[in-house]
Amino acid sequence: MVITLIRHTSVALAAGICYGKSDVDTSPSFEKEAQQVLSGIQHIPFDAVYSSPLSRCRKLACYCGFTEPIIDERLMELNFGDWEMKAWTEIEDPQLQHWFDNWIDESPTGGESFTSMINRVEEFLIELKKLPFEHVAIFTHAGVIRSVGIITKRFNALKSFDLKVDYGESIDFILQ
Repeated sequence: MVITLIRHTSVALAAGICYGKSDVDTSPSFEKEAQQVLSGIQHIPFDAVYSSPLSRCRKLACYCGFTEPIIDERLMELNFGDWEMKAWTEIEDPQLQHWFDNWIDESPTGGESFTSMINRVEEFLIELKKLPFEHVAIFTHAGVIRSVGIITKRFNALKSFDLKVDYGESIDFILQ
């Protein structure tokens, strides 16, 4: 099975804001960015289309003609807990340095660890592989895309942020 993971378009937030699973709106350039996404995937015959429940993903799926994607909470971005919607430079939490030192296994205060996110994404993929699909589109987030790269052994967790995932970018993975 091939899965095409599509990252949402840019968001209407200043740079440096921690927003993870917060439901933020897309930027004013949404339509231009979404048109580029559409032109890159419109020729692909998907058997199924999934989306994160966050509006920035659902809006892009809808623009691309998928008005009723299958919504799955496991496709959400990392939960940064108490840090959500704060500027990284303004987070005054002793846990922040622990997280920076071990971002794979440490959780943001009130949030989830990267390992926890990888586990929930893997649970989704295990279920998906049982379905009779050949090509699936998934509208999601950079953290989920990196998680799939780790799960499919394209790279290890420590190298996952070497994969730059631009807004509106799509990346194919093969599930075996």
